[in-house]
Amino acid sequence: MALYIAQTPASASLAQSPIIFSISESVTSVISNTAFQYVADLYYWTGSMTQSSSVSEYTMVKFPNVSLYGIFDLNRIINSTLTDLAQVNTSNVIYFACDFFTQYTSGSTFVTGSHLKSDTYKALDGYGIFQEEIGQPIYTSSVFWPLMTDGPATQSAFTVNKGVTGVYVGSVGTTQPNRLKYTSATQTAFITLSGSVSSSQQVQTYPIGPAESGFPLSGSFTSYKIQAQNSTTDLGKAITYNIVCEQKYPNVRIKWKNRFGQFDWFNFNMVSRQSFNTERRTYQPQLGTWGASTLSYQPYNSSTLNYISDSKQALSVQTDWVSQDYNEIFKQLLVTDEAYWIYDEANGDIRPITISTDSITFKTGVNDKVIQYGFDFNFGQAYKLII
Repeated sequence: MALYIAQTPASASLAQSPIIFSISESVTSVISNTAFQYVADLYYWTGSMTQSSSVSEYTMVKFPNVSLYGIFDLNRIINSTLTDLAQVNTSNVIYFACDFFTQYTSGSTFVTGSHLKSDTYKALDGYGIFQEEIGQPIYTSSVFWPLMTDGPATQSAFTVNKGVTGVYVGSVGTTQPNRLKYTSATQTAFITLSGSVSSSQQVQTYPIGPAESGFPLSGSFTSYKIQAQNSTTDLGKAITYNIVCEQKYPNVRIKWKNRFGQFDWFNFNMVSRQSFNTERRTYQPQLGTWGASTLSYQPYNSSTLNYISDSKQALSVQTDWVSQDYNEIFKQLLVTDEAYWIYDEANGDIRPITISTDSITFKTGVNDKVIQYGFDFNFGQAYKLII
C-alpha cells in the first residue's frame, strides 16, 4: 500500500474558508476491499509551530469518492477553536497537522494501513473571498501583504487619531518583514518587527494613528506613508494617510475586524445620529387585600405593570466623499462579526456595536460624480446592565 497526499492547505490558511487535505491510496486493489475508508486524526494546538499536541482532537472518516480520493475539509473544526475576540487576541492563530491512514476488512480480518503524517500548518481567524482559489497562498490575497488589509492605498486621518492594526511577521514561504518604514515629507522613521517560524506571535500590531503610542513620526506633517520592508527591500504596496481637517460634525471613528482577522478603521465625519428605542410587555397584577377580612385596594395600585422593559440603542453614520477604492473594505464592514465605536479616543473608551445595514449599492467613479455611504449600527450593550 502507498498512501499519499494529493492536496494540502496553504502554509497559512484563513480558517473560515476551506482547509483541504486530499489523500489517495495508489494501490486500487486495496480500495476495492470491503468498507474501505480513509481516516484522518486531527491534531491542533496553540503556542508555537514547533510545539505539538500528543493526542488527536478529532478522528474523521471518509469513504472514497468517485475518483477514489478522500477529501477532508478542516475549516469548521479549526474555525471553532478561534474563539478569542480580535480586540483581545491580535494574533489569533491555531497550528494543526493530520495523521492519515486507511482501514478496511479483508474477509473476517480488520486491516489498518500504514500512517502518513502531514506537515504542520497554521490557520488565522479570517476568510477568503471569490475568486481566490482553494489553497491559494495567503500572501497573494492582498497587494498590501504583509500588511493585513485590503487597503485602500490612500486613506484619510486626523492628527488626533489613535489606532493599531496588524502586520504578518510569520513565515509563509515568502520574505518576512523585519521593519515598517514611516515616511512624511521631511522625516523617515522605522519600527522594528520580530517574528519567526517558531514564534507564538505570528501577527504584530503597529500604530496607524498619529496620536497612537509608538507612532514614530513627530512634528507636523500633511501626510505619511507606511511600508513593510525586509531590510531595505519593500514588501507589498504602501498605504498613504492624508491628514484632513476635522469637520463641523462630531467625528465617529469605527473599527471592524477585516477578513484577515485584523482591524480596519474609518472616520465617519459627516452627520451622525443616535436613537433610543424601548421594548416592553405589560401584565395585570392581582389587586386588593385578598388575605384580609375585607377586600380593598390602595390608590397607588395599578392594573397594568411592565414585566419586561428593555431598550435598543442605535447609531447612524455618514461618510464624507470617498473614492471607490473604499468599496472593498466597506464590504468587509457589512459582513464583519466584530466592530467597535471609538467613543472617547483620548481615554481609550470603546463600545461594541453590530452592523445592522443589510444592503448597500456600491458606487463607482465612472457612474457617480460623488460617492457617499451611510451605515447603521446597533449598540452591543443595552441601556440596562443585565447579566
